[in-house]
Amino acid sequence: MSGGFFDIPSDLQNTYWGLVGLHLREALIPVAAGLVVALPIAQLCVRLRWLYPPVLWVTTILYAIPSLAFFVVLIDYTGQTETTVMIPLGIYSLVVFVPAIVDGVRSVPQETLDAAMAMGLGPVRRYFQVQLPIAAPAIIAGLRVATVSSISLVSVGMLIGNQGGLGNLLNDGMIYHQPRLVWLSVLGTAVLAILADALLVLVRVLVTPWMPRGTRKPRPVDEPEPMQAALEDAVR
Repeated sequence: MSGGFFDIPSDLQNTYWGLVGLHLREALIPVAAGLVVALPIAQLCVRLRWLYPPVLWVTTILYAIPSLAFFVVLIDYTGQTETTVMIPLGIYSLVVFVPAIVDGVRSVPQETLDAAMAMGLGPVRRYFQVQLPIAAPAIIAGLRVATVSSISLVSVGMLIGNQGGLGNLLNDGMIYHQPRLVWLSVLGTAVLAILADALLVLVRVLVTPWMPRGTRKPRPVDEPEPMQAALEDAVR
């Protein structure tokens, strides 16, 4: 190991930037998968209100299971691979996504749904063209929490081999008594979480132009309400 700040031990069989890529891959793929799974589950919970409490209870119980216990169960099937790390992270994301989507969709005013029905939108089109766009702020808020949590939890993968992304540096830093490696791990993970969160804030600004941005200017009398404008755009 040479004296460069970003040089890492050869036992990790990767470069620092390679570990950054591994960290992001193991963190973001489970979040994306969790969001895809949560969308239909949340819609069922909205339509069948009695289903929401048991679903929330199950996701909370799964979230309470330590990741190490998941590794012990999964390692016989998926081995010491990225998949073993990503499956628990995807499951953990459900406890954030399901309530966020359900609360966001339920916040859509009934008069907006009635107007969508009057325009001839079926249940599927109402969900994707009206309810989800209006619920976008709540969904993106959940996405921010899930993404930052996933980025921080990837480091636990160091317990099953070199599958912890930047967390591997933390492990090697303690083994070789190298504070530099510990700082590279901690600061690198923090920077990734901050950048991901900032990117999602920018996404929220772009996809929800009707949301307040600081000081609001008075809206002209003939300007449509934000909900009405969003509905009309969805129908178009």
